[in-house]
Amino acid sequence: MDLYSSAELFPPVKIKTAITLALLSAAYVALSSVLLGFKTDQLVLIGLVNGLYYLSGYTRRFVTGFAIFIVYWIIFDYMKLFPNYHYNPVHIGDLYNTEKSLFGIHTNGTILTPNEYLKANSRTWIDVVTGFFYLCWIPVPLGFAAYLLFTRPKEFLGFAFTFFLVNLLGFVVYYTFPAAPPWFIQEHGFHFIPLTKGSTAGLARFDNYFHAGIFKSIYTKGSNVFAAMPSLHSSYPVIVLYYGIKNRLKYANIVFAIVMVGIWFTAVYASHHYVLDVLAGITTAVCGISLFNLILNRSKGFQRFISRYQQLITR
Repeated sequence: MDLYSSAELFPPVKIKTAITLALLSAAYVALSSVLLGFKTDQLVLIGLVNGLYYLSGYTRRFVTGFAIFIVYWIIFDYMKLFPNYHYNPVHIGDLYNTEKSLFGIHTNGTILTPNEYLKANSRTWIDVVTGFFYLCWIPVPLGFAAYLLFTRPKEFLGFAFTFFLVNLLGFVVYYTFPAAPPWFIQEHGFHFIPLTKGSTAGLARFDNYFHAGIFKSIYTKGSNVFAAMPSLHSSYPVIVLYYGIKNRLKYANIVFAIVMVGIWFTAVYASHHYVLDVLAGITTAVCGISLFNLILNRSKGFQRFISRYQQLITR
């Protein structure tokens, strides 16, 4: 007797669902092509979503659950259409001076920001280690999410919606307080330059060491370089550790904590964020976690929505 029936492995797809998925896919590609210009990334995303949905019951469960992350990615990508510096002035010199006054390091008769000090004292082995930490920024949260999806579906939804909410809070700050990253001053000075391209900054040393363009390929696709505050790089590992502790994952939490601190340090070491940005990212994560728990405990409607969504990903 087979462990799983063919109906479980390959559940039928309702015609209405298939038509809806096809229309949404076509609408996304068409709208993105008009607004952002045609990119192969759009076809890759649609191909993955449709391919996984029809491949098997398990992959359908995966793509249905991860629809939350897909929606986030689309919103993030569309932010290119609305640069935050069109709505509020970009903070450059004031943020730099505040960082220096609060966390400045006295050396050789001058005061340096932590970014400047670490850049002047970089080491190859630190470049390599920190580069690997920063590469964990997305794979660790998504890998953890996949683990929760197939082992603790209810906790997966809590993690996914918390992740989404934290990002939305971060986006609000992006638009109310546009902020230049440390590398902007290092490369361009204190005068605002619109349409500035993303920079790998200190992470270029990792790329150069391995003769690869890993981080270069990532940062050339950034939606807005003037979105350093808060550091969502610093927010994500906080969410992972919180749900790891909540689910009593023991030794995995030690790994999560190490990765978290490593990402925080790398953000400053590589001149992508100020210490202030990192602290803002941590605060944003704590606020997002608290707000999600508040909504979940107070809203019966949201509880019913979570319950229905859970049914979709456990069929």
